[in-house]
Amino acid sequence: MAVALAAVAAATGGRLHGDGAVVVARLVHPIEARGADDLIFLMEAPQAVMLADSPVRAAVLPQGSTPPEGALDAWIEVAAPRYALAGLVALFELGPHAPPGVHPMAAVAEDAVLGPEVSLGPFVSVGPAAEIGARTRILSHASIGAGARLGPDCLIHAGARVGEGVMLGARVILQAGAVIGADGFSYATPGLASFEAARRSGDFHGVVNERVRRIGSLGRVELGDDVEVGANSCIDRSNVGATRIGARTKIDNLCQIGHNIVIGEDCLISGKTGIAGSTRIGDRVVLGGAAMLADHIEIGDDAVVGGAAAVWKSVPAGQVWVGYPARPKSAYLAAQAHLARMGGLANRVRLLAARLLALESGSGRP
Repeated sequence: MAVALAAVAAATGGRLHGDGAVVVARLVHPIEARGADDLIFLMEAPQAVMLADSPVRAAVLPQGSTPPEGALDAWIEVAAPRYALAGLVALFELGPHAPPGVHPMAAVAEDAVLGPEVSLGPFVSVGPAAEIGARTRILSHASIGAGARLGPDCLIHAGARVGEGVMLGARVILQAGAVIGADGFSYATPGLASFEAARRSGDFHGVVNERVRRIGSLGRVELGDDVEVGANSCIDRSNVGATRIGARTKIDNLCQIGHNIVIGEDCLISGKTGIAGSTRIGDRVVLGGAAMLADHIEIGDDAVVGGAAAVWKSVPAGQVWVGYPARPKSAYLAAQAHLARMGGLANRVRLLAARLLALESGSGRP
């Protein structure tokens, strides 16, 4: 594809230097540049020295960069390189092959409602009374349950599952294998269960689970506008009411979002994170990879939870918690510093014990 550098400047919000009519054909990594119509992107100003021997004639550079004399015909200067990269990639991104229309091998219920320019790939299944918004693309082998509602411009990748009654906002992206609207993991016993006894006292001697009964999931899942869900992640429907994910929240691959959970807007949830049922998460929260959150707790707005942290109680707004079990970062670092000194402390204790033994024995020395 051919793109004028002036259009690149508009997409990145950058400042254009030189000829905006210069045309570039593809975005490449700096070490893969092969021709004058390649465009490269640099994250850090010192990398500008790489341009001296590069065949490219145009580049996107971080603010304050100065390309070598004569190295470029034009360049774009951006204040926030990583943010600018989002606009730059969107400009060159072609997206999956999904021509408008319904593939002859798709199965669509007679009363399903399809908006204009919808694309349904082969072996897609759309259930009764489902509604698919305009320009939404659903790739092969994906399924949309009965009564589900998808907003406009959604992208449902191959093999994703949208359960019955699930509601997706506009521009939602589900990566391959994502499951939205599975039943929650919710069970009960007629008497006190072992996990309930363990939670209360830590001692469940004599308590056994018997006649375990399933609690059904009558509720639904609601995803706000611009939510993205990674490959093979699962968001469970609620017992009653809705599991809700706020607008612009991004969920990585292999995440488990339990039933009755509410997650706010603009959150970032990294891969392999697990969130147990009925937890409440505020806006702009960041959860590191493989974080584990207990049920029925709250994570305040703007909190950050480190990777592999085990969160067993509520986290106040704006705090950073890390570790196992998770605690405020300052407390965790203090504990780690004490732990690092344990070896030396153990040696001192051994020496003191030897001296005490020597004094008690009357020898006067260890």
